Amino acid sequence: MKVIILCGGKGTRLREETEYKPKPMVEIGGRPIMWHIMQRYAAYGHKEFVLPLGYKGEVIKQYFQEYKIRNADFTVDLGTGETTLHQGAAKCTDWKVTLCDTGEDTMKGARIKRVAQHIDTDRFMVTYGDGVADIDIDALVAFHKRQGKMGTFTGVRMPSRFGTVSTDESGNITDWQEKPVLNQYTNCGFFVFEREFMDYLSEDDDCDLEKAPLERLAKEGQLAMYPHKGFWQCMDTLRDYQYLTELWDKGNTPWVAK
Repeated sequence: MKVIILCGGKGTRLREETEYKPKPMVEIGGRPIMWHIMQRYAAYGHKEFVLPLGYKGEVIKQYFQEYKIRNADFTVDLGTGETTLHQGAAKCTDWKVTLCDTGEDTMKGARIKRVAQHIDTDRFMVTYGDGVADIDIDALVAFHKRQGKMGTFTGVRMPSRFGTVSTDESGNITDWQEKPVLNQYTNCGFFVFEREFMDYLSEDDDCDLEKAPLERLAKEGQLAMYPHKGFWQCMDTLRDYQYLTELWDKGNTPWVAK
């Protein structure tokens, strides 16, 4: 299956890093977070990616255009200018990456619709370009097939940043929890869709994936949730970026497929 990675947003809550590059290009351990996401999919055999570009999309284009030279040993003949790449030095050269300009202010649903011509299979996957997880992609796809729905998203239970306190009517404390895990699930991406879902989308700039398209799918009973109980972390703020960097520096990288 082809994998669409949404990477056109402006990342305004991570302005310290995104002023000069798009959020998916912010590096964790010397690699863009988008590369980490792609590596997870590739480990399960999904190596064809479609990237709908927006804010500073040229940075992502340049990265992949220069991918081999960035990641390989090479020899330069200073007389002729000829460059020779050495066999086996670059990793992940069996990936295929399609990069498409989809507009700087386009919402996510419209971005997916605008790359529909590059999806030539009956089923495809979508995820956000700023969240890593130790998700079992094979298990996710198998779940989607069993459910028989048009769409599946991955849900996680998020811990609260703050503790909670419950009281009775007199103000007596009946329960105290320090940073509990919330009971409700949160959408963390890692979608699987049938090709027909493209008909639920529009190329209009304001077509947002999580609004009318997924709300309609849910109302029609065509949306399932794959519960993920393992590791997931988005990189929405500077705090998130620092946390992921700290995990990498400690060698604690559960999202990296072995």
